[in-house]
Amino acid sequence: MPAPERIPTGRVSAGDMLTLLTKGELTIRGQVREASNAVLFCSVAYEGDEIHCVYKPIAGERPLWDFPDGTLAQREVAAYELSEATGWGLVPPTVLRDGPYGQGMVQLWIEADPEAALLALVEDEEPGEGWKAVGFADVGEGRTALLVHADDERLRRLAVLDAVINNGDRKGGHLLPTADGALYAIDHGVTFNAEDKLRTLLWGWAGEPLPEEATRALASVAAALVDGAALAARLAELLTPDEVAAVRDRVAALLTSGTHPVPSGEWPAIPWPPV
Repeated sequence: MPAPERIPTGRVSAGDMLTLLTKGELTIRGQVREASNAVLFCSVAYEGDEIHCVYKPIAGERPLWDFPDGTLAQREVAAYELSEATGWGLVPPTVLRDGPYGQGMVQLWIEADPEAALLALVEDEEPGEGWKAVGFADVGEGRTALLVHADDERLRRLAVLDAVINNGDRKGGHLLPTADGALYAIDHGVTFNAEDKLRTLLWGWAGEPLPEEATRALASVAAALVDGAALAARLAELLTPDEVAAVRDRVAALLTSGTHPVPSGEWPAIPWPPV
């Protein structure tokens, strides 16, 4: 049998990509050792095509005090479904399926552009043009520097998505800009808690009015979350009833306020370590 052809992902439609990830033969190629949970680098082959992907088996998840055990993979899939509902495509195609170590999350592997700069530490008191301030960070030897992120519409969309999914761990290493100008975000296991857990590096727009495109996207998500709608049904398969209700509440709150959220003060606002 000839070896599968490793295809450029741009050649594959979203539906075909999900089919490939769901039905393909999953082969483990290595392990991402820096991750806190089991993260396996894999290939998946189906009907003569092959792509690289990430496989996170539920069996490799470390228990967390504030999330039910064995639910992180489902939350990763829910984040993808919610991202698709916005129309922004910020989360790589993600499915829940069986693999060599049992059921887990399988997600398209994204090659990031190492030259794309979205975060920086600067010595100045204020961010420069094209940057937004996050806050001051201790850089050792009694010195501090200003942490900034790019004033980038792709990051701004992601800040809105994170507010909806209640992302408790948006770090710099979870941002994957690509050479073709796209931005993807990964690692969404710590999301969708019914309690406010928003912790992110993308606070640069806190309190500012939402852009019109964000309001339109949120209105579309709200419509997709009504009882009986496809997104509501899908999230009900992945999350608890209280968590789905909390998603609706967060979308409604954003539409009512018309502004980006601000730190609550009841939960650390910035993840540590930030990268």
